[in-house]
Amino acid sequence: MSIKAEEISALIKQQIENYESEIEVSDVGTVIEVGDGIARVHGLDNVMSGELVEFSNGVMGMAQNLEENNVGIVILGPFTEIKEGDEVRRTGRIMQVPVGEELLGRVVNPLGQPVDGKGPIETNKTRPIESPAPGVMDRKSVHEPLQTGLKVIDSMIPIGRGQRELIIGDRQTGKTAIAIDTIINQKDQDMICIYVAIGQKESTVRGVVETLRQHGALDYTIVVTASASQPAPLLYLAPYAGVTMGEEFMYNGKHVLVVYDDLSKQAAAYRELSLLLRRPPGREAFPGDVFYLHSRLLERAAKLSDEKGGGSLTALPFVETQAGDISAYIPTNVISITDGQIFLQSDLFHSGVRPAVNAGLSVSRVGGAAQIKAMKKVSGTLRLDLAAYRELEAFAQFGSDLDKATQAKLNRGARTVEVLKQGLHQPLPVEKQVTIIYALINGFLDDIPVEDVQRFEAEFHSWMDKNGKELLDHIRETGNLPDEDQLKEKIKEFKKTFAVSE
Repeated sequence: MSIKAEEISALIKQQIENYESEIEVSDVGTVIEVGDGIARVHGLDNVMSGELVEFSNGVMGMAQNLEENNVGIVILGPFTEIKEGDEVRRTGRIMQVPVGEELLGRVVNPLGQPVDGKGPIETNKTRPIESPAPGVMDRKSVHEPLQTGLKVIDSMIPIGRGQRELIIGDRQTGKTAIAIDTIINQKDQDMICIYVAIGQKESTVRGVVETLRQHGALDYTIVVTASASQPAPLLYLAPYAGVTMGEEFMYNGKHVLVVYDDLSKQAAAYRELSLLLRRPPGREAFPGDVFYLHSRLLERAAKLSDEKGGGSLTALPFVETQAGDISAYIPTNVISITDGQIFLQSDLFHSGVRPAVNAGLSVSRVGGAAQIKAMKKVSGTLRLDLAAYRELEAFAQFGSDLDKATQAKLNRGARTVEVLKQGLHQPLPVEKQVTIIYALINGFLDDIPVEDVQRFEAEFHSWMDKNGKELLDHIRETGNLPDEDQLKEKIKEFKKTFAVSE
């Protein structure tokens, strides 16, 4: 069998044409030390700060400390399988999380992976978890109210869309309850809510998810959870993952509410991480950049200007205090970053005033700009009434013969406290809040016994639904008070039907 030269040359030409030289270059390093969720890796010379790396068993890590002869990597997952000498591969990607509508109604971990057992999340969009906050010119001052449905907050410490309002108090004072009520109240308000649970028990998170589901709030909510049993890096990343998911909606012109529950645990996780990475400790053993940790997170909350679509991202960070000490390191840091704080007091909580908001120490630095006109008008004297009551309360315990003016202040104060009490998961629409506070400040409750005030309120609301619907609609649609004579007439009419308990 003779071999033809032209056939061979054709074959060789064909082979040369189809030959593609592909050299695959991958940056690979070696683990030189591992323990406590931190790996030190040698050989990743070109790795970026915050870049994702992959260990040989598939667990991901994030480059944090870039040192002269090794890289400190935090391990985002179980680290017991990783051992000295293992390969570590660069991915070339900065830490990202999936974003988009597909996440609504789901419970995910800080890497955006579902943990609710409902199968994978079909989304193809991602965003880097660290991104610069909107600049000065991209913002607009806060002017639209975010209704929490809680009388004490909406009347005295109003929150606006795009605001950062700190919720601060000891453990077990009802901080989470305020956030859940606010989320429940966003139904039909065109708001997307993100609840970030940091370092909580998984049973607690499950309880929150169930509460939201029962009230139909899970449809517009994403729950991001890094439970107490997770490694510290995930607790540190959780709030950034939450705000990143929110930014996707904000930049598309939507309104978002993000709750961080709570940032004290994030700071503690970051402290653990930093000490393990041998970063120098500062006050209370926190690293020097713990202020930056929270400021770069909370500064991403904004009300965007109309040119940027007018979306907003409102942040409700929580901070847990020890024995009511709001002058500790983390509380003072976060107070200085936020636009006001709602201080919850355990003494009030245990004496039955719930929500246990201390009106004297709580403040909103946005103020009346975040209220509808009707609420601004009726709530003007509320804070003064309460402050005067709290001041006189102490004296009243000693003296029995009080003059008429003092007695009147005490009576009004006691009824104000009763009106501002509210049951769990019972947010109230703003028009109903306005009518009951109007009745209170105009003296219609002064002759109602204190123990009957809450029953009076409940019956008044249901009576108004039947007999004063046009007045309620007027407040809701225009934001202004209806004709005051008509409103007073309605309250007088109802009072005639109200039976005082003997």
